[in-house]
Amino acid sequence: MGRQLEKYEEVERSLHKSYRKRIWNPFIEGIKRYEMVKENDKIAVCISGGKDSMLLAKLMQELHRHGDVPFELVFLVMDPGYSEANRQRIIDNAALLNIPITIFESDIFEVVAGADKSPCYLCARMRRGFLYSKAQELGCNKIALGHHFSDVIETTLMGMLYGAQIQTMMPKLHSTNFPGMELIRPMYCVHEENIIAWAQYNGLEFIRCACRFTESCAKSDDGVGESKRQEMKLLLKTLRRDNPNVEKSIFSSIQCVNLNTLIGYKKDGVEHSFLDDYDEPHDNSDLI
Repeated sequence: MGRQLEKYEEVERSLHKSYRKRIWNPFIEGIKRYEMVKENDKIAVCISGGKDSMLLAKLMQELHRHGDVPFELVFLVMDPGYSEANRQRIIDNAALLNIPITIFESDIFEVVAGADKSPCYLCARMRRGFLYSKAQELGCNKIALGHHFSDVIETTLMGMLYGAQIQTMMPKLHSTNFPGMELIRPMYCVHEENIIAWAQYNGLEFIRCACRFTESCAKSDDGVGESKRQEMKLLLKTLRRDNPNVEKSIFSSIQCVNLNTLIGYKKDGVEHSFLDDYDEPHDNSDLI
């Protein structure tokens, strides 16, 4: 009879066994398709304490252990002003999952509390800046965030319905403020429902809505709250009743944009109109 596995070993096994098709394979697909990890990278995995970033940490840890490409990892936890209970939950979960975290402090929650407009936008921008700065200080050339497939779809819908623009969340980006730094989203192809199922399967409990501005989603009966992103989750849930593949269709559409059918678009900050070359000859046979 073999020895009893530690909790972190059970979690790792679940990624390669029970959730191989639903989490591990889509994770590897995104890494390879978008060329996120390259030889000799030093990547800071940014952990907020939620289910997404904790899963990302384990996935990157397993990729580092079993992958063919050599790279280094740092697991960064920025404390923007968490409650004592939430901070301790992050520390305990990291220990449980055998993730060696590095914690550093910031005063983001305190600063954002005084913001009159767009506190969530300001918070996100400040978080990103602190993470880039600390990662660069530690010799990293990339930061990895826990955004997933569902985030991509919700962001696309929010841009259309509330931002009056078609834009999406990119799988990777070069930093404009921190030269040489890059942001990657390794869980780009992983669905949120599978992340939730994985956490429940392993009996894991992570922090939710630690920000004082969004605590309502953790307290509400439906787990939704009042944010626009949660509104998109409900909208997609409704759409899936008639079309189970609606999210896949949206994802495919942002990869198959036909510029010949757009009234206008923007690239590198420059706006373009279909009128710019309207009188020039075009092959429009596919549009008739």
